[in-house]
Parts: sequence; structure tokens; C-alpha cells
Amino acid sequence: MTDDTKDKAVKTSTEEGTETKPGGTGRRDFMKKAGAATTGILAAGTAPYAFSQSNPIKWRLQTYSGAPLGAHVILPQIEAFNRAAHGQMEIELYYADQLVPTGELFRAMQNGTIDAVQSDDATMASPVDISVFGGYFPFSTRYSLDLPVLFKYYGLDEIWAEAYGEIEGVEWISAGAWDPCHIFTKEPIRSLADMSGKRVFGVPTAGKFLSRYGLVPVILPWDDIEVAIQTGELDGVAWCGFTEAYEVGWADVCNYALLNNITGAWCGSYFANSNSWAKVPPHLQELFKLSCDSSHYYRQVWYWGGEADLRVNGKKMELTEIPQGEWNQVVKDAEEFWEELASISDRTRKVVDAFKKYSATMEQVGVPYRYHC
Repeated sequence: MTDDTKDKAVKTSTEEGTETKPGGTGRRDFMKKAGAATTGILAAGTAPYAFSQSNPIKWRLQTYSGAPLGAHVILPQIEAFNRAAHGQMEIELYYADQLVPTGELFRAMQNGTIDAVQSDDATMASPVDISVFGGYFPFSTRYSLDLPVLFKYYGLDEIWAEAYGEIEGVEWISAGAWDPCHIFTKEPIRSLADMSGKRVFGVPTAGKFLSRYGLVPVILPWDDIEVAIQTGELDGVAWCGFTEAYEVGWADVCNYALLNNITGAWCGSYFANSNSWAKVPPHLQELFKLSCDSSHYYRQVWYWGGEADLRVNGKKMELTEIPQGEWNQVVKDAEEFWEELASISDRTRKVVDAFKKYSATMEQVGVPYRYHC
């Protein structure tokens, strides 16, 4: 190669900052082409998001809870899901009775009026044999952590999936625990006899059990409860624990809180319309399930801390207690109630057997799972 050819083949320019080689490409040309290619890749990669932001999947989800409670038990989850969905999906949240009455939630979801529901099985009138275990099943749990353990390790998840798998149009997604069940009233309860004739707003299964002591379960729209207590239509509530009673205003209209609780945790689930669920791509289905898990965790901490704090530091209600000897009879009566529900079907028998096995394990293991006085 001559010197003249070398000069033409390899040229360094201090102005352009480029270097050209025979059959090669200059750095500037390479960067221009690479930049154009990268832009194309990014455009292609964001195309699904760009499309989804103008055509997102939209769901309408209604919860059993009113807005003050919903601000804790579901709103953080829905807001987080909508952010994480990156415009591909958007869930509109509705509170108790806003779209349909709570007792019609199941049918409304099944026929596609709404896409998803957060509720317990009994309150939303699920047409499955296991619905009797939704909400508060007397003395089935002592602590909120008991419930997810029952689902994960004692077969309740498989039983729930089987039961709803037999119902057309509905998908059971996930179950979690809420607060314990206490009774809050305008007049004090210091004995079983004091329950007689008191009209309370409550969850169906717990209400049915407590009716044997004269308590009268009443179903009203969630937003009407506070006024109903003020006007005397209701004498109180058997629906929640201390955290909810303070959060939603019921502690402002009730004067007494009974420390004897019916069970340690409310059992509620997430459900979806089958067609709506099928239209959600797998990665968003997984995201929704993760958001449910996050919500379960949030409630575990919120309720656990709130119950303890309000029992000690809450000043709105006077604490009362039924003597332990008398309350032991209630616990004993629950065994008979369990057997009544176990006789409904082979599947309800499996649920009761799981509760019995778990309870026996907890009693045997002792501290810190169970404390014996």
C-alpha cells in the first residue's frame, strides 16, 4: 500500500473526532445508526404500553366495606395495583352498596354487572356449602394468623377452590384474615342473659350462633348502621373488632365493648367474574394476586396493632366481660354448632375436621401459639 493510499484509508480529523478504516464505519456514523436502532427497539418495546394506555382493561370491583374502613382494607391495594399495571389495566373501586346491595354481590359478579368482589362468603350470599364458614365462624380461630395457616397448610385453599370451581362464572382468588369479632352495644352486656333481645348488626353465621342466647341479628345497609344505633333501631353491632368500631364511628354511638370475642379473625376473600378474569393476561393476573397478598399483610398489621392499642388506650367505650365460667358454656356450645354445619355436606365436614385438627395442634404446642392459664 502506497503512502498516498494510506493517507486516504486512515484519516484522523481533530475537528470531527472520527476515525475511518478501510471497509469500516466512522464512529459518528456508527453512533447515529445505533441510536436509530435503539429508538426503534424502545418504540417497539413500549408499543403494548402505549396501546394499553389508550385501551386499558377496566374492572369494577365492589367491597363489602364502607368508605372509612375501605380506606384501609382495600384502597391501598387498588391504588398500588393501578400504578404497577402501567396503564394496561385499571380497577375502579366501589364501596358497600354503591353499585349493588351487599347481599347481591355474588349474583352481580356472576352475571358480569361487576368484575370482582372483596367480601366474606356468607355476607355476599355465595351459593356454596362452605359459605357458612365465611365471616366469623365461632371459635374457629384465636388469632388472625391462624386463618392463613389454615388455608395454606390445612387444606382450606383446596376446599375453597373446589367449591367455587363448581359454580359457573366465578373465580375464587384469595382468602385472608381481618379482625376478631366483639360485641359493641349502647347498654352493657355482663352476662349471657344481658344478650337477650338486643338487636345487633352482624355477620350471618356468627349471628345465627349468638341467636341461641337471645341476640337478634339484623341486616341493614352498612352506611345506615350508625344512625340506626342512634335512633334505637339497633342496640349495637357484632360485626368487627375495636379497630373498625373506632375507625368507622360506631365507637361514638356505642357505650360498651364486650371483651369476650366470638372468634379471632374474620374470613374474607377476593373473587372475580370468570370472563373478566380470562381477559386479564397472566402477568396482570399474577400482579393482582400479589396485590391481594400485600393487602392481607397490611390488614394483619393494622388490625393486630390497632386492637391492642384501642383496648388499652381507647376511651370511648367501657369494657365489660362475661365471667369465664359462664363463657365456657358458649365455647362448649360451639362444638355442637360445628357439628351442625359439618352435617351439611362431605365438604363442610372436611372444613370442620381441618379446624379440629388445627385447634388440637395449637393446644398441644402451647406457648407462644396458645397460652394456658
